[in-house]
Amino acid sequence: MKKSKNHPATSTDLALIRKRIQQSARVKQRFSHRLMGDVARAAHMIVESYSYGGKLILFGNGGSAADAQHIACELVGRFLMERRPLEAIALGTNVSTLTSIANDYGYDRAFERQIEAVARPDDIVIGISTSGTSANIVRAMKRAKKIGCTTIGMTGQTGGTLKETADVLLNVPSKDTPRIQESHILIGHIVCELVEREIQEQQE
Repeated sequence: MKKSKNHPATSTDLALIRKRIQQSARVKQRFSHRLMGDVARAAHMIVESYSYGGKLILFGNGGSAADAQHIACELVGRFLMERRPLEAIALGTNVSTLTSIANDYGYDRAFERQIEAVARPDDIVIGISTSGTSANIVRAMKRAKKIGCTTIGMTGQTGGTLKETADVLLNVPSKDTPRIQESHILIGHIVCELVEREIQEQQE
């Protein structure tokens, strides 16, 4: 069968696309003054950690793992301007480490065990979970608190149980996972820009 190269968008397609764009925009427009203030606060805490020789550690599951990697790469490389590289680690990138811990200790400890290995008191730890209830994220955040790290939770509307272990809670005002994840990467980009700007100002 010959495949057609022409696949015009239907009215149903366009309606769905328009609806999702509008939904995403509405969630972002509902960011409260408190949430925006906490985004700025998180960025300043990260810069302070870097000034003391600390690092940023991020982790999440699935799409949130991808967000953790995305944010880390913007800081290690660059986001919008030239400046010194900033140490940021996404814990989900080493498949051998992740799967060996999951196999030997259970998936609930997949990030906690890594936190025990690499986290230090001056570090900032960001746990990303749209529900705020992912057991392996919550356990790792609790361990980070015991070590003395500053913790930042990125969640959906309720904050789940992560709100109990996060020094700063960035809870997107939505219960819809795709819309939360879209807002998480917006927050990540804003944090990177704020951090980068402040670091650049310190270099000048």
